Amino acid sequence: MSKMPKWADAILIPLISILIAFFFSGVVIWAIGKDPIMAIKTMVQGAFGSTQGIGYTLYYATNFIFTGLSVAVAYHARLFNIGGEGQATLGGLGVTLVCLSVPWPHWSLALPAAMIGGALFGAAWAFIPAWLQAKRGSHIVITTIMFNYIGAALVGYVILNILKVPGSMLTESARFPTGAHLPTFHEMLAPFGINFNKNAPANMSFLVAILASVAFYVLIWRTRLGYEIRAYGQSESAAKYAGINPSRIVIIAMLISGALAGLMAINNVMGEAERLIDNAVEGAGFIGIAVALMGRNHPIGIFLASILFGFLYQGGAELAFWESIPRELVVVIQALVIMFTGALDNMVRVPLEKLFLAFSKKKEA
Repeated sequence: MSKMPKWADAILIPLISILIAFFFSGVVIWAIGKDPIMAIKTMVQGAFGSTQGIGYTLYYATNFIFTGLSVAVAYHARLFNIGGEGQATLGGLGVTLVCLSVPWPHWSLALPAAMIGGALFGAAWAFIPAWLQAKRGSHIVITTIMFNYIGAALVGYVILNILKVPGSMLTESARFPTGAHLPTFHEMLAPFGINFNKNAPANMSFLVAILASVAFYVLIWRTRLGYEIRAYGQSESAAKYAGINPSRIVIIAMLISGALAGLMAINNVMGEAERLIDNAVEGAGFIGIAVALMGRNHPIGIFLASILFGFLYQGGAELAFWESIPRELVVVIQALVIMFTGALDNMVRVPLEKLFLAFSKKKEA
């Protein structure tokens, strides 16, 4: 049995993994003739050195919080939902239909309605794979992959043939009414005398993501349903013996997962673009998998991992612009972080477990 404390599993292992990933990223940057120290400085400065950079970092992080929570809910039931991309895409459609259907007088009325629309459409898109898993034994990984592509095609068709502005050459919906405009950090902080860059896309959705993280914690660790989800994830046979219905848990966990992914649309569709654009999710559903794994499926870990990936996205864009480092190399850096914090987790975990075990034996002696 491992003698490693929980803090080491939650903090030390991910931190060491990140440092290893950044070390090898530096080697790759050095190999193409660039200065890795300067590259790191550029990324940090670009992501956190100005309110504009912070705004973009938090905007990306908001997307990843929602998709990371989505993956984590399903994972607690031992369901590997990799359909967040499609569920977030359909969530965008739900948010758009809500925002365009009513001449909203104020964002405080539009936001709750848009959240319901995004969550319902995301949950609905997760329901069919969930039902197939629960009732027909179809593997959730295969069905959610398929539904990512189906969802992208469906929303693309709806935009092009129903929502597209007549005569426009752009594949996008009409802009949302002014009353559906979410306040940005610039508008939120101005009354307090804080000057935040008005072009930064971070908006009210970031606070909603934090509230969603709190709700996630309460659901999973403070409710009967959360206990049933975790019990089923730990042992299906034991859960059955305790009277827990496996089909019910699979479907409910996936509905919550899909709803969280759909909620992402209040940030990228309602908050930033203020219209529905084809391929608006831009891979955030897949990044959510890495965020959940790195965050150990806990809301605090997911929040911190989302900030890290927001930094990688924004800092990587600045790196590509100022240092003439190919954008593809930035993707390599992101991949290294994912690889070391996810796929190669045991490379760090096993030596640390041995170290803590040896230390505990020495202490007992």
